[in-house]
Amino acid sequence: MKIHEYQAKEILKKYGVSVPKGFYLKSETEFNSQKNFFDNGNTWVVKAQIHAGGRGKGGGVKVTNNFSDLHSSFNSILGMQLITPQNGPNGQKVKGVLIEEGVSIDKELYIAFLVDRAEQKICMIFSTEGGTSIEEIAEKSPEKIFKVMIDPNNGVENIQFDHITSLIKVNATEFKSLVEKLYKIFIETDASLVEINPLIKSNDSKLIALDAKMNFDSNALFRQNEIVALRDFDEEDKYELEASNYDLSYISLDGNIACMVNGAGLAMATMDTIKLFGGEPANFLDVGGGASVEKVKKAFEIMVSNPKVSVIFVNIFGGIMKCDVIAEGIVKAAEELNLEIPLIVRMKGTNEDLGKEILDQSALKIQSADDMESAAKMSVNATNLGT
Repeated sequence: MKIHEYQAKEILKKYGVSVPKGFYLKSETEFNSQKNFFDNGNTWVVKAQIHAGGRGKGGGVKVTNNFSDLHSSFNSILGMQLITPQNGPNGQKVKGVLIEEGVSIDKELYIAFLVDRAEQKICMIFSTEGGTSIEEIAEKSPEKIFKVMIDPNNGVENIQFDHITSLIKVNATEFKSLVEKLYKIFIETDASLVEINPLIKSNDSKLIALDAKMNFDSNALFRQNEIVALRDFDEEDKYELEASNYDLSYISLDGNIACMVNGAGLAMATMDTIKLFGGEPANFLDVGGGASVEKVKKAFEIMVSNPKVSVIFVNIFGGIMKCDVIAEGIVKAAEELNLEIPLIVRMKGTNEDLGKEILDQSALKIQSADDMESAAKMSVNATNLGT
């Protein structure tokens, strides 16, 4: 689960991390309510609030030095369809804007906490090259990235604060305090990412979070009511939202071949095979091992509601998931939805013969395949994209 920058900064403030003074605004009325703060000649930064990075490259961040420019920048960003390197060609509509007071900057830094599953530890990443993506830093200046592994059983300890602080020339005690606060946020909120970029050293040597990004472990949201309350459904894919209501693992993609598979590994292999033969998957969809007929039907409804979909490819390996249950769900969904687009089905495993019999006895025009390669080729050919 993701939250907006302004929400992340509220969490930072709660834990004692310094952030610029700011206002989150969603309308002209709200803007005017803060006019006395804005009309004082200070520098203000206007920032679109969407769940995507690279906002500045798309025109979603503007620096202003007078009230007139601030007002016009606010109006130009609020309501715009913001396209960034991270949110695709259609972009996202900006429904809220964060306006922050300008801060004098001596040095831009980078700091983040995330889970290193291989090490089974919390990884703190730090760089003296803030203000750009960590991927760019890693590519251009890998020697400027520092990683410190933190054992969650022991917390923050034995970190080479003196070495890091000597690079940025700040007080080691102050930097350690910041690290401890960010680590506490990471643990107590069940975060999967806490990133400050840039973390700036101001001209008076204070450490301030100029931008913030936080993601949270969806599996832990049942114990994070305050975090759940920050969820912005307008920023989430409507198909993914609908699927989550039925415990379906669904991720939207840009292609036109809808995929319904049981098992994440098989789903990934299915999408790779489609691409191998020149097609593009429209989604990742894992119905899981215990899907019911109704669950399969709902999966079909979600897939066909996507106007880009021109073919459906069902790839089932029956283990816990029985082929006949999938077949019943397919028939029920196809009949109720008056399915007209091509449907390719490959079934193997538990109750395979019974499942195929159910499909054969239906009035559906189904193309069957015995192996994944053949089924993928049939799916691609059905879109007229075959190689």
